[in-house]
Amino acid sequence: MANRSEEAEYESDSRPSHQVREKEGVIDLVLKRPLRWLRMLIEELHWSFFFGVIVVYGVSQGLGKGLSKVGTQYYLKDEQMVQPSEAQVYVGLIQIPWIIKPLWGLLTDVVPVFGYRRRPYFILAGVLTMLSMMVLWLQKNLHLALALSCLVAASAGVAIADVTIDACVTQCSISHPTLAADMQSLCGMSSSIGSLVGFSLSGVLVHLFGSQGVYGLLGLTAGLTVVVGMLLKESPSRSLGRKHVNEKFLDAGSAIWKTFQYGEVWRPCLFMLLSAAVSLHIHEGMFYWYTDAKDGPSFSKEAVGSILSFGAIGSLVGILLYQNFLKNFPFRNVVFWALSLSVLSGFLDLILVLRINLKLGVPDYFFIVVDEFVSHMISRIKWLPLLVLSSKLCPAGMEGTFFALLMSIEHVGHLLSSWGGGVLLHALNVTRTQFDNLWLVIVIRSLLRVIPIGLVFLIPNVDPNSTILPAEMLVNRRREAVIETEKIEMTALISSEA
Repeated sequence: MANRSEEAEYESDSRPSHQVREKEGVIDLVLKRPLRWLRMLIEELHWSFFFGVIVVYGVSQGLGKGLSKVGTQYYLKDEQMVQPSEAQVYVGLIQIPWIIKPLWGLLTDVVPVFGYRRRPYFILAGVLTMLSMMVLWLQKNLHLALALSCLVAASAGVAIADVTIDACVTQCSISHPTLAADMQSLCGMSSSIGSLVGFSLSGVLVHLFGSQGVYGLLGLTAGLTVVVGMLLKESPSRSLGRKHVNEKFLDAGSAIWKTFQYGEVWRPCLFMLLSAAVSLHIHEGMFYWYTDAKDGPSFSKEAVGSILSFGAIGSLVGILLYQNFLKNFPFRNVVFWALSLSVLSGFLDLILVLRINLKLGVPDYFFIVVDEFVSHMISRIKWLPLLVLSSKLCPAGMEGTFFALLMSIEHVGHLLSSWGGGVLLHALNVTRTQFDNLWLVIVIRSLLRVIPIGLVFLIPNVDPNSTILPAEMLVNRRREAVIETEKIEMTALISSEA
């Protein structure tokens, strides 16, 4: 009896300690481990690099994307009164500055302004976006052509800032190859958290201030990009003559051509182009159905913004899953399974449009939230390994240009998919008031997603810690990266020496 009582007492004493350990484990996983990870990145890469990533990816792209997407959707639908197929084409048109990202990258790499290669381009990007947004905000009844010009110009500003920070990320990936995946996760997390905040506020802000008022807010946030340019400490380089600049352009073209001759480079580029092109975008058709269809859910502006915010949460979860469980797996395996899940998730829209979810007793809002969450999570898991792979394919001295070129290839694919989706919506007569064939559009879109699965053999079957380019190019890249890292570093205006 005494032994039993002692055992019971021991169990009662050990149970709380076990619960304490479980609680500490959860805290370590949710809070302490991410903080340790962020601190490690700040120490290894410098806090100013961290600040630049947060501003450009988190505020300019993440928050800006969340506010501008909803604002532009309502602006085109309610202010410009365009059809969903037209809106789909115009959304693709706005992305054209991202297609010519290699031009911005080439300028930042070989054409210094007043002796500086990075600072002027950050400042230019911020000013261009600010001016464009202010025109959209202040001018009422703006002609469609002028409105689209302002949207394209603002997109160009964000693209220029993106290219400039991409060059910094790529340089750090070269000088710290073991942190390449971590840096892409940091960039993705910044973008996703910014998008979450932007989408969460977008519907409320559009309701309160209108779509044009949201553009005014975006003009103000663009000022932070100018701040990044002002905080960039960069040693001025010697002014180059026109002849020398032309030689640099020729050298850049030669380096790019030489790099593309490697199968390990052009094959994944071909995959990114084809897989993006055949994955047709029909977002505008679905948006019009959400808000205007008689038998649809008729969501308010606030509801649309909150739904998209769950997509940002899904994207963030995808980043966390990749960072914690998938980042050491071979690129090809991760992309293959993500593509397979993407095919299945595409049919969730079909269940919604055919109203099967209501027959099963599932409310529209809940079903759409789940759909948005799952699709963005899968998309992020599919895209992250391709980003890490791209950062490992850049030749020496041309990091910004070549990485921008790789990203522009993917944006060409997205442009084709956006315009292809617009053509499909138009061909099947999906309009502002007619949605009878939207289900068929979804079926065709989902079936086309099968094609990229057959193309995954184009992706190198190596893990993120492996080298891809030849050894002589890697040696040169690391030497250039060390020199560049010493020359360019984002620090505060008031240094610790002051």
